[in-house]
Amino acid sequence: RAAPASPMRLCPGAAAAMLPVVAGLLLAVAAGGRAAAVGDAESPPGSRFVCTSLPLDAVGAGCPVPMQGGALPPEEELRATVLQLRETVLQQKETIGSQRDAIRELTGKLSRCEGADGKGGTAAWRKELSKGKDTMGDLPRDPAQVIDQLSRTMQTLKDRLESLEHQLRANVSYAALPPELREMLQRRLGDLERQLLSKVAELEDEKSLLHNETSAHRQKTETALNALLERVSELEKGNSAFKSPDEFKVSLPLRTNYLYGKIKKTLPELYAFTVCLWLRSSASPGIGTPFSYAVPGQANEIVLIEWGNNPIELLINDKVAQLPLFVSDGKWHHICITWTTRDGMWEAFQDGEKLGTGENLAPWHPIKPGGVLILGQEQDTVGGRFDATQAFVGEMSQFNIWDRVLKAEDIMNIANCSTNMPGNIIPWVDNNVDVFGGATKWPVETCEERLLDL
Repeated sequence: RAAPASPMRLCPGAAAAMLPVVAGLLLAVAAGGRAAAVGDAESPPGSRFVCTSLPLDAVGAGCPVPMQGGALPPEEELRATVLQLRETVLQQKETIGSQRDAIRELTGKLSRCEGADGKGGTAAWRKELSKGKDTMGDLPRDPAQVIDQLSRTMQTLKDRLESLEHQLRANVSYAALPPELREMLQRRLGDLERQLLSKVAELEDEKSLLHNETSAHRQKTETALNALLERVSELEKGNSAFKSPDEFKVSLPLRTNYLYGKIKKTLPELYAFTVCLWLRSSASPGIGTPFSYAVPGQANEIVLIEWGNNPIELLINDKVAQLPLFVSDGKWHHICITWTTRDGMWEAFQDGEKLGTGENLAPWHPIKPGGVLILGQEQDTVGGRFDATQAFVGEMSQFNIWDRVLKAEDIMNIANCSTNMPGNIIPWVDNNVDVFGGATKWPVETCEERLLDL
């Protein structure tokens, strides 16, 4: 006669740590009915044989070995088993929740990668691309590797479930359980199985969504980088719509009375004119004097000046008109001024836009010829007696003068760099400009430098 054996007990530590044990119990329900039938047919009356499968390290892990004697009634053992299963289900839900949080965190990091502004300059972008480095932000690894790892983990889980199913079919018997308890346990385990399958399906869906979002983000990033590289290549090759015959600027870095530029050519007698130039100044207060034209007997024949807290002024034959121009923000601006002796009409343009117009500025006065044209200083005598407080500080380029009033359309085309139109009286060419006192000439493409200011 065989001695009564204790019913199968679950190790709480192992149940909490291993998801496959729970899934194995799900699969054992189907085998439980068949095992019960076989047990009833073959077991002698009054005897129960229960095979308990334990891992090799179960004792070391703290899982107690079933002891002879003092066993609880089957109903209590079943109730304890159900409680342990509930605890395992709760722990597994927490594990699944933490996995979902990890996937959401990874998705958030991918979204933050889209806000990246390419900091570090175009050279750094090109260097990273040439080395083939990953520019996906703070992802710990390539998303394809994450997806492959998830697939391998799922396959390992399936293999372990199959192994446990085979082991439980060989070792577990439910013959001693009453039919009502077996049905209740089967229902509970069936519900648990459906919940687990639902969670696994959600994980699969999230994995597929993560893969799709990663592919879309990578394609968008590559498209933006390719566009940036094309723009950089164009800038390096100098492929611009605007090509000046002499691309240079005059730099006047200090407010002194000895830094200036001088135009070698002089003006003829003029009854109308248009003066255009690019300038960049952050001086305060006032930008000083971008240019001045003096003739014998009249030092202020044509002067453009912003002195102290006064607005920019245009002087013709020492008569004054205030211009609505604002250029002291440290950025490149295109300035054009037109004037005609008829009624002394004048216009002021900034960056291609007409900002002001007026009349009665030295009407019927022709501009006298044979004077001196100075860049960066205001003349008190012809070609001299400069005042440091009225000096221009900054850079200028493309200083051109025409003997007529240009159309607003022409001025707009010059300002937006869509046309090259040198002055017919004073063109901006290198051999027509001398610099003195530490002023320098540097190569520059003003339109492209202006784009960097925007």
